[in-house]
Amino acid sequence: MAKRKRVYKTLVIVSLLLLLTFATHQGLFEHVTDSNWVAQMVDEHGIMAVWGLLLVGALFTAVGGPRQVIAFVFGFALGGVVGGLLSTVAAIIGCIFSFYFARLTFRSTLQRRFSKKLYKFELLIIEKTWLKVLLIRLLPVGSNLLTNLFAGATHVPARGFILGSFVGYLPQMFIFSFAGAGVGLSDHTQLMVSIGLFILSSAIGAYLYRSRLRKQVEEIEEEE
Repeated sequence: MAKRKRVYKTLVIVSLLLLLTFATHQGLFEHVTDSNWVAQMVDEHGIMAVWGLLLVGALFTAVGGPRQVIAFVFGFALGGVVGGLLSTVAAIIGCIFSFYFARLTFRSTLQRRFSKKLYKFELLIIEKTWLKVLLIRLLPVGSNLLTNLFAGATHVPARGFILGSFVGYLPQMFIFSFAGAGVGLSDHTQLMVSIGLFILSSAIGAYLYRSRLRKQVEEIEEEE
């Protein structure tokens, strides 16, 4: 069993590194942030392009690329609703990649280097994980990549973390997707939807900004 786990771990690491190397060598990270290039790819290659863009978008967010950019570009190329959903799927796949990369590779290194932060982080979200993570994703603080890596380095349950992340990603992804769709289609309705979602999300964020959870997250982020 232990030998099989080591084999799986090695395969995961090698596969991710190969995908990242290929994407970087081909300049795909630059292309996937180019709205016109993405729209042209979808127009020429249809569903096959969408699957490819989904994977590249996931890799882009997995290494710390802003998921909002992916949402805007996908919205520009695919429309507000479809772009919002697919960009959220890309972001959550990227979240899973970085979460398991930390858990399967350099978990012990992170635990040695950030032992105090990781202890506080785990204590913060180990109970009601999906709800706590959802709130953290909605808060205007913290790093998406660091949150994924920290969670992977703790004993936080993967299912709750991924569910909370997915739901927490949705508001911003749809805001930027509808904004991209409004620009791409010159559609004022889609832009208005984006503005409405932004106002709603800001109201939620303002409420959470005053919460005790926000203070706890900031302490973890700022602590040396």
